Amino acid sequence: MKRIVFMGSPDFAIPTLQALLDAPDFDVIGVVTQPDRPAGRGSKVKQTPVKTLALAHGIEVYQPEKLRGEETLTKLSGWNANVHVVATYGQILKQNVLDLPPGGSINVHASLLPRWRGAAPIQAVIRAGDAVSGITIMQMDAGLDTGPILRQAEVRIDARETGQSLHDKLAALGGPLLIETLRDTPPPQSQDEALVTYAGQIKKEDGLINWTQSADEIDRHVRAYFPWPGTFTHVNGKLLKIIDGEPVTGAEVSPGRVNADEDLRQVIGTGDGLFAPTQLQLEGKKRLSAADFLNGNRETIGAALGE
Repeated sequence: MKRIVFMGSPDFAIPTLQALLDAPDFDVIGVVTQPDRPAGRGSKVKQTPVKTLALAHGIEVYQPEKLRGEETLTKLSGWNANVHVVATYGQILKQNVLDLPPGGSINVHASLLPRWRGAAPIQAVIRAGDAVSGITIMQMDAGLDTGPILRQAEVRIDARETGQSLHDKLAALGGPLLIETLRDTPPPQSQDEALVTYAGQIKKEDGLINWTQSADEIDRHVRAYFPWPGTFTHVNGKLLKIIDGEPVTGAEVSPGRVNADEDLRQVIGTGDGLFAPTQLQLEGKKRLSAADFLNGNRETIGAALGE
């Protein structure tokens, strides 16, 4: 039976950890996850989803601020794992940590490497308008998602795919593909550096909509950043969250200008085409459908959106 140390933190890692726990030929003997941190309203300290699952199965949990130094090496060495499995842990691992187990360290990455290396591949693939995404199982090295590929599985991106829906598809795919790889590890294949793209970390301010972009680009932005960090603009000095919407046809409107079309639907001009919000939330108010929002906020018609 292979002894596994699992390293992961958010919801995305849960199906992969669960697959290992359910497999009779693997023994998860330790879990490494991010420290408990304040989150949400009231900044209540919360543990990671991976920690919650590990504790429910009686697995020892290790939560260092940084996975480096003698203490870390001593802790990991003491577990005597055959292999490390990493899925959205949240830190770049040093080579001495990666090399500790005889089977090295294997990563479950949410893209078809070498496309979309980095922290936010799910959002990047939707914003770019890619037709497919997938999971890559890779042998890790000290670079940022630079190690050789062991296995990949592809999923098509739906026309109305969101960051959440693609997250859920890929999370479900990761576990079975990892188990298949651990049971029958194929020869590693080097990544083609000519095909590399990067998906950097996302900040809340990245959700600000640029109305000079095309309606299609804005639509992909809104869908990619749902539910986090969300997309937003400003109207009459207040923050306005755009939760959902779609490109529509109609008479041209200048970028960022709000209009009502012949169907009495709120539309916004863009750099190319019109964008019609279907769900909105004004600062300090609850989320509303576009029709309900327009009924209570007629003054937004004719307004110019922006900073």
